Amino acid sequence: MSIQVAVNGYGTIGKRVADAVTEQPDMELVGVAKTSPNHEAELAVENGYPLYAAVEERIELFEEAGIDLAGQVDELVETADVVVDACPSGIGAENKDLYEAHDTPALYQGGEDADLVDVSFNARGNYEAATGADHVRVVSCNTTGLSRLLAPLEEEYGVEKARVTLVRRGGDPAQSGRGPINDILPNPVTLPSHHGPDVNTIFPELDIDTLGLKVPATLMHTHSVNVTLAEQPDADAVVDLLDEQDRTFLVPPEYGIDGAGKLKEFAMDRDRPRADIWENCIWEESVTVEGDDLYLFQAIHQESDVVPENVDAIRAVLGTADAAESIARTNEAMGVGF
Repeated sequence: MSIQVAVNGYGTIGKRVADAVTEQPDMELVGVAKTSPNHEAELAVENGYPLYAAVEERIELFEEAGIDLAGQVDELVETADVVVDACPSGIGAENKDLYEAHDTPALYQGGEDADLVDVSFNARGNYEAATGADHVRVVSCNTTGLSRLLAPLEEEYGVEKARVTLVRRGGDPAQSGRGPINDILPNPVTLPSHHGPDVNTIFPELDIDTLGLKVPATLMHTHSVNVTLAEQPDADAVVDLLDEQDRTFLVPPEYGIDGAGKLKEFAMDRDRPRADIWENCIWEESVTVEGDDLYLFQAIHQESDVVPENVDAIRAVLGTADAAESIARTNEAMGVGF
């Protein structure tokens, strides 16, 4: 029998997770919940997804907009084997009691506090830790990207120290209220940024420092990475290792892709839905080894890289597949890998 999956929140992440779930051979999307009858609510109905009201007091707004509802969110949660909470940061914590009332395991996004859940999750880093958990947090886009990168480096060479500067987009393309507009901000101005401690929720023993800058861009994040390794491989060996990973894309120099804009164009040209890039994009030319220090640049698509991780977390929580099997299944169904 297929895993019955509910998605609470049908915005940037939720609509992508819903689409990904429908592509999985072992899952069925039983419905999505929205707070307001906007164009995304109409999209859910057009896609044939049963739509539920997330807030009882707003049901009449859907009726006025002529958008049919299948019920209320508590009915959706009750019917599901697992619920993916894709609500804005902080709302997931408010929804926890709802999920517990129906004894439904829940997955939350990286904007929630790590203390809210039993375990933070990354498929490449700690898949098995989520087995049987009631509340699991799929870590943020940046932490997902760093975990995918650092896991194979730690396994193959050992990591003595990781230092990462994150150049962060000011907002997603649709977030018209975000900024900065014409500025470059230390974000935060204190060290470390939250990303290093967040990586430690996946790799508790990893020595990592992170700092961040916020820039007036919407396309992707970019990481400048320096990792001190316990061994001293050459750059070609590191390239080969990272190229072997399931969710990393080594950008070949002959492609002429010099930034996030061309990466997004590359995804559009290859008919990726919403021009999504689920993989870490690592510039092959940037991979440099000096002594025991590795340097590289990678780009992370903040709207989509956590989507396959949410799918894997569903199987991890319910114990229906091991890490290798789930990752392979998710990748094949979604078309992950350029």
